[in-house]
Amino acid sequence: MATMNSSPPQTGTSIETPAAPKPPPVFRNPVPLSAGQEQQVRELYYKRVRTKCADEIRDFASCALNRTISATWACRQQRLAMNACMVHHATPAEQDAAREAWFTGMEERRKEREEKERKRVEQEKFHREWWGLDENGVRKGNGKAPGSPT
Repeated sequence: MATMNSSPPQTGTSIETPAAPKPPPVFRNPVPLSAGQEQQVRELYYKRVRTKCADEIRDFASCALNRTISATWACRQQRLAMNACMVHHATPAEQDAAREAWFTGMEERRKEREEKERKRVEQEKFHREWWGLDENGVRKGNGKAPGSPT
């Protein structure tokens, strides 16, 4: 009687697995962005693309300076170079990088808003003290609102 071996035969070489695809970037906030926030991400994305193609944009702008209709054919090479650069750099990866940059700036924008609100409250308090107003905007002492007849 022969014994049955249930394991597959070994070849002695290791099996090479293909490189795993890069996982998508993990953003700290899984909540969908509002329309205004998406607009801020788009503006950051466009700014990053324009920065990468600044030389081509500058070349086209200097060619098109003081031209109207003739810029269409006179600056064709510069326009094509500028458009090719922008198409090359306007990728989903660049958009993801802009989105990540927007998320990393969230804390800084929150601190700026808090500082702005703190200054507003300070100025409002100074204004009330300067004019002798209570919380409702009425002058302390005589009970009349500022600008009312005496």
